[in-house]
Amino acid sequence: MVRQFRFPAWTTGHREPLLEACAGLLDADDPVTCIRREAEEELGYRLERVTLAFNPFMSPGSVTERLWCFIAQYTPEDRTSDGGGAASEGEDIEVIELSLDDAFAAIGDGRIVDAKTIMLLQHLVLANMANGNPRQTPAVTA
Repeated sequence: MVRQFRFPAWTTGHREPLLEACAGLLDADDPVTCIRREAEEELGYRLERVTLAFNPFMSPGSVTERLWCFIAQYTPEDRTSDGGGAASEGEDIEVIELSLDDAFAAIGDGRIVDAKTIMLLQHLVLANMANGNPRQTPAVTA
């Protein structure tokens, strides 16, 4: 997970940086290429195999934004750097590693308020309940 300042949230009174899943804009890339790049830049992990979890419209009544939400298995051997974002893009991102239980609890206590992150964590909890998935990281492209 990452923690970063989000100006739109700040303007509505949320003064703390948001704790959220790794994410990025598609730009000219396909969703899989984008999320692999963003995971390496932001989290410092190279993700070989990513799995599409779901592809929702976030607010179809007012905007065209559609997300590509992924999960991916990772191990300590997949770490390529400390992450933190691309300095050339002015990113100031703090990498936060939480257990799934702690991350899910952070929804309940208000530390996680980002919708895409909440949906991905709920997806992982439900998947683990159904079949005991191995450790995975949620990530999103838009």
